[in-house]
Amino acid sequence: MNSKIVLYVLGGLLRFLGMLMIIPLAVAYYYGESLTPFLIAILITCLVGFLLLTYKSEGEWLLKEGFAIVGFGWLAAAVFGAIPFAMDGITPLNALFESMSAFTTTGSTILVDIESHSRSILFWRCMMQWLGGMGIIVLFIAILPKLGVAGRQMFRAEAPGPTEDKLKPRIRETAKILWMVYLVISIVEVLALLLAGLSFYDAITHTFTTMACGGFSPYGQSVAAFESPLVEAIITFFMFVAGANFALHYRALYVNKKYLFKDDEFRFYTATVLAASALLTILLWRDMGTDLFTSFRYAIFQVVSIITTTGYATVDFNLWSDSAKMILLTVMFIGGCAGSTGGGIKVVRILLLLRHGRRELFKVMHPRAIKAIKFNGKSVPDEVVNSIVSFVVIYLLIYLSSTVILSVLGLDLISSITASIATLGNIGPGFNVVGPMGTFASIPPLGKLILIANMWIGRLEVYTVIVLFTPEFWNR
Repeated sequence: MNSKIVLYVLGGLLRFLGMLMIIPLAVAYYYGESLTPFLIAILITCLVGFLLLTYKSEGEWLLKEGFAIVGFGWLAAAVFGAIPFAMDGITPLNALFESMSAFTTTGSTILVDIESHSRSILFWRCMMQWLGGMGIIVLFIAILPKLGVAGRQMFRAEAPGPTEDKLKPRIRETAKILWMVYLVISIVEVLALLLAGLSFYDAITHTFTTMACGGFSPYGQSVAAFESPLVEAIITFFMFVAGANFALHYRALYVNKKYLFKDDEFRFYTATVLAASALLTILLWRDMGTDLFTSFRYAIFQVVSIITTTGYATVDFNLWSDSAKMILLTVMFIGGCAGSTGGGIKVVRILLLLRHGRRELFKVMHPRAIKAIKFNGKSVPDEVVNSIVSFVVIYLLIYLSSTVILSVLGLDLISSITASIATLGNIGPGFNVVGPMGTFASIPPLGKLILIANMWIGRLEVYTVIVLFTPEFWNR
């Protein structure tokens, strides 16, 4: 692997990140808050970035370099993005946890009293999620034409989902299109929230974290702080949109609207949301004594919030019945669509696994029959199905390992189970100690390191990070 290329591109990424910190610096200036956290962060980040830019190499970029740049680039962004938090008085480990949670759009937090922090710091953690949603690396590719062929390797390593979705022959054009769609929909949500009565600050921070499927809010009560069914409805709609494939949005907007309803993954995603919301509505109405409208309002919001891995809350679902919580736990393992800003296993993988299982049952009854697995009318190669099975197995092994470690560290079983899936799936809240109105602050330091690793691994689709720790990756 050509390490000079990796260091050079990381330098450019850090320089770019340092420049982006000027935005929260301006917010701090506007609200008359201390500029020191961001001035120091900008200085350190840009300085390190310029130093790494001295490692320029003319060698050819291979897939290894792409994986290394994305894997270490995301880690570097989290480390340097944590500097403003550390300068604000948060301990280094907690600052890294919050920063990794932001950039990976997880939404798990260690902040006990969110409102006690400055508006600029809270703006930065929301803005980090928006950047991480579509991917800093994808943005980096979109604005740097010099990457050329190498950009494809980076996009392949960073793009969420089992396959990369190329809209244009040149990968930089694809990245630009995805960011354009992301930006346009974000602007529409800001306008909708402004019309619903939110301040510009609240509208833009919640748009940042809705479109990123991140879930951070400047308020400890999350979206419940607004006590507005209209705001909840707007955010529910845009969470649902953000949980779908952005390449599909582009095709539906600019090519043919029928693409949405012809896509197998989108139809399965929609059906899952509707079925889970209907079942949860009935359970809340039956078990919690709420009227039917309120039950539906809570159910649809929380199902969409959890399945898209956004993690917003309008109610403390820790207080719900076990059967209601089981619905949320189930959709935690599904996640958003491939090519969305959501995390999790991804809807397309779940759908193809179900079709794979159905084919195996068919083979039991008809051993000699040949039956292909189809997706959007096309046969899916067995290699793709096998890679999905391998992905899910590795994903579950990581999940089980982190659950066991957290249990050994003293967390109760429910907290351990849900903290693990909440971070690996980039969801945010879990149950019990790490519930929607709780925080991850009480987790022991080793547990926080495990969860930081979970967020990193989960956001980059497991393989991108895991391969960095294999001997074969470093062998020429």
